[in-house]
Order: sequence, then C-alpha cells, then structure tokens
Amino acid sequence: MKLERVIISGGGTGGHIFPALAIAGEIRKRFPGAEILFVGAEGRMEMEKVPQAGYRIIGLPVTGMPRKPGVGMVRFVVRLLKSYNLAQKIINQFKPQIAIGVGGFASGPLLRAAAGKKVPCLIQEQNSFAGITNKLLGKKAKTICVAFERMERYFPKNKIVITGNPVRENLKITDEAKREAINYFGLNKGKKIILVLGGSLGAQSVNEAVMMGIDKIAAADVEFIWQTGSFYYKRIMEKLEGKIPDNLVIKEFISRMDLAYAAAGVVISRAGAGTISELCLVGKPAILVPSPNVAEDHQTKNALALVDKQAAIMIADNEIDEKLINEALRLIDMPEECSRLANNIERMARPHATRHIVDEAEKLLEE
Repeated sequence: MKLERVIISGGGTGGHIFPALAIAGEIRKRFPGAEILFVGAEGRMEMEKVPQAGYRIIGLPVTGMPRKPGVGMVRFVVRLLKSYNLAQKIINQFKPQIAIGVGGFASGPLLRAAAGKKVPCLIQEQNSFAGITNKLLGKKAKTICVAFERMERYFPKNKIVITGNPVRENLKITDEAKREAINYFGLNKGKKIILVLGGSLGAQSVNEAVMMGIDKIAAADVEFIWQTGSFYYKRIMEKLEGKIPDNLVIKEFISRMDLAYAAAGVVISRAGAGTISELCLVGKPAILVPSPNVAEDHQTKNALALVDKQAAIMIADNEIDEKLINEALRLIDMPEECSRLANNIERMARPHATRHIVDEAEKLLEE
C-alpha cells in the first residue's frame, strides 16, 4: 500500500521539528502525491518552520504541563481538553492512514485522538530518556522508533525498533570539504581546530566559559570556531571589541555545518539528541556539556549513553568555567585518545535513520 495521507505531530524545538521534516521529506520522495498534514502547538517554532518547508500545519492550543499545582494547572487542563477535541475533528476530516509523533506538546492529544479512531500510530523518540508524553503514548502506539539502546525501560520491548535519529544529508566529510572549510572560515592550513557549538540560540554557560578562557585560547597553537548563537552574539562582540585573538573565529550562526564538522578536530557541544546523532555520523571526538535547563535532565542521559561506551567526554554545566577550555586543549593534543573517541562514536552512527523510520511507517499499513 502507498502512504497517501499522513499526519505528523510534534515540535516545540528544533530537536523535534527537524526529524519531523526529514520524515516528511522521505515520504514525499517515495510517494510524491502523498498528502502530509502537520499538527503543532500554537505559538511554537513549528508554526513558522513547517510552512517555510512547504507543508500545511494546524496549531492546537496545548501547552506544557506546569510543574506545580495552581491556576496554571487549571489552564493547562482546559487547553489540553480543547486540543484533544480539535485533534479528533482533524482526524475525522483528514482521515489519515497513519499518525507519526515526534515529541512535543501537540503529540499527546493528536496521537491519543488518532489511536482512539484506530489510526495506526508511530512514535519517534529522539532521546535516551523518554519524555512523559511519549511514555504515555507508547501504550497506544504500534511502533516506537528509538535512537538509543535500553529503551525497553520506557516502552514495551516488542514495539521498539532502533532506527537512530534523522540527520542532515550533507554531512559526509571528505578531503575536499576540509579544504573548503579552511577557506570558508578563514583558517590557517595545518592548524588543529576546536569547534564550539551552543545551538542556534546559543548556550549562556558555554559562552561564558569560552569568554573566561579567552587568554588561554589566544596563547594556544590551535584555532577555534565559536558559534555563539543569535541571542548572545552582539553582546559578546561588544565585550571582545579589539580583543579577539587571531586564532578565534566567532560566528552568530553556522549555516554550513558540514564544513564546520569537516574542519574540527574536537567538538564542544550541548547533548541534544539531534546534535549527538550528527556527531556519531561525522565521527568527531566530542566534549559534551548537557544543558541543565531541559525536561527531566534528558541531555545528561543522552551524554551518558555515549560516555558509557567511551565515545565522548562529559563535563557538567556547573564545572565548565574551570574545565572546558583546559579539557579541549588537552584533548586536541592527544591523538590516540581522539582516535579512540572518534572510532567509538562513529560505531554508534545510523546514517539511514530517516529511511528506516519511513520503512516502519509503511509496514504499519500492511498489518
């Protein structure tokens, strides 16, 4: 059977939206006439990003659940009920063959409504620690596509398929990409390079640790590429006016991540599931700094999944001021350790994750 009408639900962050768009793109590639409807949360990032990618989206008035009881909890319940009722109407009108949830606020009511109408449901869980929404939905879903091992702690074992997370398709590292990266970033040929990432918006603590280590950076025989994020770029450039070391390239945002990864000898990064999947694919030694500002501390659990396999180094967010730059400079000069980390992280890569997920979606139509 062909996939002709598919609902994809979820969002809230790029970590949910990118996999959703990648899955939609693979469905369109296989079935050009397929109708794909996204369902997101009103006011969230997906309401802008999904139409930009050429897909239709409907927003639900759902929000995240407050951590404490009170008026906020009452509002949450009211919005959740409204969202569930609207989700039922969407299912009745669109009549999807399958519903795919990628996590985020909207996935809950939409997939519950779909399962209630006997629509087969597939969940794509990006993290090594399942969020509360996906844990609840796991009971209703037919298939649960995961990126990490040992996810039977959260989901029925017979429903789990290890597929990996969708990643950008242009990340393959070649000698040509390395040469292009030197010119693109204005780097010196032959120097070792450390790449610092904090996400598209940025990571305050990572940026502050780099600022504190600026003298060590200036004294090192190593080059740095530092993505500050859009929220912090202007402030950092003002603070460093006239003081930027020659071996430091500062970028607000890096659109050519393929070249950034190609150039890097060591990568400093948060531990979001999407970034970790990319690091596995490109096989780069990584120092992971899990964000403390995420639900149920899932980034620490993501990072530990790699540390347990000797595939990455982890530094806690509250320790990076003292440790981050020192550890990066130490690691870049340890070729054997870098090689071991790179080999171990590359073994965890799943480059065909998107295809595998859509394969699983097709199988649901055959049941």
